[in-house]
Amino acid sequence: MAEQRRADYASTRDRALGAWVAAVEEGSPAWEAGVEPGMRIVSVNGVEPRDLIDWRWEADGAFCALEVLDPRDGTTTPCELWREPGQDWGIDFTDVLFDGIRTCVNACQFCFMAMLPPEARSTLTLRDDDYRLSFLQGNFVTLTNVSDEEADRIVECGLSPMNVSIHAISPEVRRSLIGRRADRGIEVLERLLAGGIEVHAQIVLCPGINDGAELAATLDWVEARPGITSLAVVPLGYTKHSRRFKSSYSDDVAASRAVVRLIEPYQRRARETLGITRFQLSDEFYVDARLPVPPAETYDGYPQFYDGIGMLRSFLDETELSALERGADLRAVDEALAERGLRLELVCGEAAAGTIDAFCRALSPAGRASTRAIRNDYFGGDVNVTGLIVSEDLLAQLPGDLSHALVVLPEVMFNFDRLTLDGDTQDHILGELRRRGALVAVSVPSPGDYLDALLAALGLPH
Repeated sequence: MAEQRRADYASTRDRALGAWVAAVEEGSPAWEAGVEPGMRIVSVNGVEPRDLIDWRWEADGAFCALEVLDPRDGTTTPCELWREPGQDWGIDFTDVLFDGIRTCVNACQFCFMAMLPPEARSTLTLRDDDYRLSFLQGNFVTLTNVSDEEADRIVECGLSPMNVSIHAISPEVRRSLIGRRADRGIEVLERLLAGGIEVHAQIVLCPGINDGAELAATLDWVEARPGITSLAVVPLGYTKHSRRFKSSYSDDVAASRAVVRLIEPYQRRARETLGITRFQLSDEFYVDARLPVPPAETYDGYPQFYDGIGMLRSFLDETELSALERGADLRAVDEALAERGLRLELVCGEAAAGTIDAFCRALSPAGRASTRAIRNDYFGGDVNVTGLIVSEDLLAQLPGDLSHALVVLPEVMFNFDRLTLDGDTQDHILGELRRRGALVAVSVPSPGDYLDALLAALGLPH
């Protein structure tokens, strides 16, 4: 159920090592110094930058000295940049990592990449576990491949918060879940916490492995470490290609409710002593347990929103707010649908359909708006989230005649290259739906973004 603003599923573009310049802001210090897109920053203040962190660290002052490579003639030229207080240097890079990505050294039982279809493109199987992406982009990492020098760098540079996967605390359970380097992850985590690094942690809960008494032990360990300011507990997800797992909490209401009840005392104590909930369950647990999602204050400002923590509550609250603040826009869309004889279909995964239905009811009490939940046959198993919808399933399950439909696709099913997980392009999908007669839009799956996309698609002022 965890939705994202954009599913960045492994770009299909080649990664070139080095600090390559993607864009330069006109009038900026870099522009004034003659830096151009396509050049490479060889060094900053005498240091060869490994990543965006090095760049920010070394170029933190009012002056920096660069060596810049121009690949057109192979020359390297020194240049000096000066800036006013608060001014940006004006350089955007092609990547945040200049020396390549750190890959995973674990053998996690629940690794989703081990459950991909055999025909999946190779970039999808790149298992990154890079502490720099944890700080820069919010990726969860295990810290099992972090050296002492890198741990020192995290503390020295204040790379906080970090997003760390814990999964279990008992050494034997961790090794069973993660592999032989499991102990290293906890060793580094303790070091970071001692150094004052804030941590957002995660547990992927696997039935019969790290739930029950083991989950309680892990929660106790986290409770004793205030530097871990939030802990997300998310359920195992599996595909039809999994050799190890054939069921999860989505198949067991009682087991899901047991997890909810186990974590409640920890949440209560955290609110009483710290004023925050801190221990948070992913939305799937409440859906699987057939329990209402908690109120917004439970989510402490949504620090783990993109791990599927609080997305349903946020959507429901935003729907109510839209009804209050944008009622005129809702009515305008509904009236336009009626005048043009259109039905609105909001494409989503099966997990989100019940929640998005609330927006459809607010938009069109007469029933001109509905969700179109796409069953995920491509992955199978219990995969039912919007971000994992693929073209193959979408085009197979949408009607052949869409001549009276306004179809809104979720932006999260496309990566930054506008590709789906099964390799189709956004342009091809839009073209096929238009060939079937549909009016088509693409939107972030949130009430406000839906409204903006609908107004634009219908040519209404907004």
